[in-house]
Amino acid sequence: MIPPAHGDALARWLAQLKGAEGASPHTIKAYGQDLRAFLAFIAAHRGGEIGGLSDLAALPLADMRAWMAHARGTGLSARSLARALSAVKGFIAWLADGSGSSMGGGAGGAIDASAALSARSPKHLRKLPRPLTEDGAKDVLDSVGDFAPEPWVAARDTAVVTLLYGSGLRISEALSLTGADHPLPEVLRITGKGNKTRLVPTLPATQAAVAEYMRLCPFDLARDAALFRGARGGPLNARLIALAMQRTRAALGLPPSATPHALRHSFATHLLAAGGDLRAIQELLGHASLSTTEAYTAVDTARLMDVYNSAHPRANG
Repeated sequence: MIPPAHGDALARWLAQLKGAEGASPHTIKAYGQDLRAFLAFIAAHRGGEIGGLSDLAALPLADMRAWMAHARGTGLSARSLARALSAVKGFIAWLADGSGSSMGGGAGGAIDASAALSARSPKHLRKLPRPLTEDGAKDVLDSVGDFAPEPWVAARDTAVVTLLYGSGLRISEALSLTGADHPLPEVLRITGKGNKTRLVPTLPATQAAVAEYMRLCPFDLARDAALFRGARGGPLNARLIALAMQRTRAALGLPPSATPHALRHSFATHLLAAGGDLRAIQELLGHASLSTTEAYTAVDTARLMDVYNSAHPRANG
C-alpha cells in the first residue's frame, strides 16, 4: 500500500509534467503506473519504516537495486525497466530539490538523493527500426488502394500512406490533419509528441494524392473537422490503415514489419542513405534526442554490410 503522502506527491509531480512540461497523456499514464508500482514495492520492502518524502528521496542504492530485481522478476523487460527507472529518478530529483515540499509535501531542506539517482538500469539492445526497401515502399504506395471497396477509400488510403512515407509523419499526426490543411501546402506545421511543433515538407506527389482524395471524398470536409474520414463520415481510425497495410504486404510478399510506422522508418532511412544530414532528419521526425535518430545510422550500416558481404568477391572466401 502506498503511503498517502507519497501518493499525493506523485499526483503533484504528474500534474506538473502535464501542465508545465507538456508531457503527453501516454507518458503521464506510463509514468504513473511505473511510480505507483515502485512506491508500493518500497513501502512493502521497508516494512513501513519509510514515511516522509525526505526518506523517499534519500533511498539507498540497495533499495533501488532491490526494486529493479523485483521488477525484472515480474517479467518487466529491460527496455520497460529503463523507462520506469527514468520516471523514478525524475520523481526523486523533484523531491530532492524541494519542489515537493513547496506544495506541502514535507521534503524540505537539502536532501542527498545521489544514491538513488546513481542507479543504472540493465543494458538492453536497442531495437533497430525495420524500414522497407525503396522498391518496397514504392510498391506499397502503388498498391495500397487496390483492396479498397470504393474509389474514394482507395484514394484516402493512398493519401495517408503517401504522407507517412513522403513526410515521415506518425499515423496519429497524419490523422490529426483537418480540412484547413487542404490544399496541402509545401510545408506542413505538425504538432507531435509532447505538443511539440515542427515543420515538414510535402512532395508534389503527396499533394496530388491528398487532392485526389479530396476530389472523391463524399463528405463535407469542414476546416475544423478531420481531413481523413471513415466509411460513415467520422474521423478515420488508424486501425483501418493498419488493415490496409496488412492486406497490401500480404499481396506483395512483404514481411510483417511492413506496418504504417515502417513507412516513417523508411522515410528516415532512405533520406540518410541518400546523404541526408542526421540533424535535419531529427528535426523532420520530431525526435527530442539525436540518439533516437542515430538508430537509423545503424540500419544504414547494417544494409551496407549486407551489400558488402553479398557482393565483395572475397567476402565468401
